Parts: sequence; structure tokens; C-alpha cells
Amino acid sequence: MQWQVHGRRGLYASEWVELWLDDVEIPGGNRFDHHVLRFPRSCVSCLVVQDERALLLWRHRFITDTWGWEVPGGWVDPGEDPAEAARREVEEETGWRPRQVERMTDYTALNGIGDLRYGLFLAEGADRIGEPEDVSESSELAWLPLADLPGLIRDGRLTDGPTLLAVGYYLGIHRTALP
Repeated sequence: MQWQVHGRRGLYASEWVELWLDDVEIPGGNRFDHHVLRFPRSCVSCLVVQDERALLLWRHRFITDTWGWEVPGGWVDPGEDPAEAARREVEEETGWRPRQVERMTDYTALNGIGDLRYGLFLAEGADRIGEPEDVSESSELAWLPLADLPGLIRDGRLTDGPTLLAVGYYLGIHRTALP
């Protein structure tokens, strides 16, 4: 069951996001306009783990008016390797330099309404290089025990989608797949 796109019309565009109105037909013959968010750049997030602890940022998100723990992350610059973008975001947001960065998985965050693409990375080990470059990224930075992360999720203090996936993937799939 594949939807057919008969046309699309741009409604808004910036360097951050585009809004399109697509003329679509779904199996069965219903045809309608569907709003679509398109993102010109992909994103990365990176779980940094060292000594059975994860490096997380405590931050406020004004759009949802919520506070929570998050992994470092952000946009991939044009022409930038996603692994290098993950490394750069960790350094800029935390002041820690990852020693080793590996891709865990890729995913599409909003595939029912948008094409936001994410690369999820793991950094095992990091070295302190100074203060974070951007003090607006977080109110607090902490190395939290991995064993505490499921409780933070249950308590609603870790609700960010990229962070939930990073923690869940690492604690579930990644660690259980190791030899």
C-alpha cells in the first residue's frame, strides 16, 4: 500500500525547516492535501559512556516547556561526516572530547509528517578539554550512572526522543549484542 504523490507546493522554507503541502492519493482512491515537514539537514545525537556512566545535559525546551536530561546532539553541517558532527556536538555542548565514536543506528524521527533524519552514535570514553562552548545548551552537565537511567525515564526526567532511543538502544540492543 503505497501512497501516490500527484504534486507538492512549498508553503514556507528556512535553513531549519520547510513546510510543504503534498497532493496525495492513498490506496482506495481517497485524495487529499497532506502537510509535510522537510528538514534540509540531518541530525546526530551521541551517547557518551565512561565507567558505567552516561554524560547527559539537563536542559529546558521552550517549545514543550519541559525540563529533562538529554544526550548531546545537533545538525550535521553540509559536507560534514555524521560521525565528526557527533564528535563536534559533544565537544561544543559538554567540553568533553570523545575518544572513540561509532554509529549505533539511523532513524527517521517523524516519518508520519516529516523527513527528519537522525544518526545515533556511541562514544566510549571521553577526555575533558574545557568548558562547553555554548552555555545556552544546558543548565547542568552530569555523568549519571547507567543503572539510574531507566528510573529517570519512568520518572519523566528523560523524555527527549533522541535520548530515549540512545539509552534504550544502548542498554538493550547494543549491550546484549556484544560477544
